[in-house]
Amino acid sequence: MLHLADSLTFSGRKVVAAWAALPFPALPGSSLLEILSAHQHQDLPWKLLSSWREQKVSCCFAQSVVLRGIGQEKPTSCPGLHSCESPEQVLQQFLHSQFPGAFSTSHLLQQPCDTRPPFPQFFSPLLTRRGFLLDKAQGSSSSGGVESMPVLAALQSCPGLHWLLSGLCRELRAPNLWRCPTAGVEQDDFQEALEELKTLAQCYQTGFGASEDEADSD
Repeated sequence: MLHLADSLTFSGRKVVAAWAALPFPALPGSSLLEILSAHQHQDLPWKLLSSWREQKVSCCFAQSVVLRGIGQEKPTSCPGLHSCESPEQVLQQFLHSQFPGAFSTSHLLQQPCDTRPPFPQFFSPLLTRRGFLLDKAQGSSSSGGVESMPVLAALQSCPGLHWLLSGLCRELRAPNLWRCPTAGVEQDDFQEALEELKTLAQCYQTGFGASEDEADSD
């Protein structure tokens, strides 16, 4: 994990955002090429887990993506994701098309995520036992619960983290913060940590000028 974090957090950056698709939206028997082609001009098929108001990310500095549980069928020709000889190349080309210029690494694992008990069964009834999507018209639930499913997880260093870190800095500067017990923390040390946090937030700016969030934090 240390080596992975170091590879994604260059230029003074130390924080990454977490993304996940649980389950990864796939129909039974569909190939990775077919799944990703359906999302070329739509929102990404994975969701942000970190909390900030901008839920759509259009660019990033670096990312690492792991997808497991999708078959290794050889892809066929498809507009926008062509000339790929393997599913690994399909995923890599998709990431480059969505985030041009970003440093991206991707890995595909054949084994799906095990979701048998004691894993909580909070899934939609429109999932098969293997975690693939059913046609809504069928409306049939998977008997016995979902035993496994395809899952995608990603770590991403992106400009949206500027808003997240700046917001944290503003909250920590609240006038009533020091009314709470802060045993073992000197105010000078606390102010120094705030300045370091502000500097870290600035590392995630894209250079298009100061944002409203930054102005509020000054």
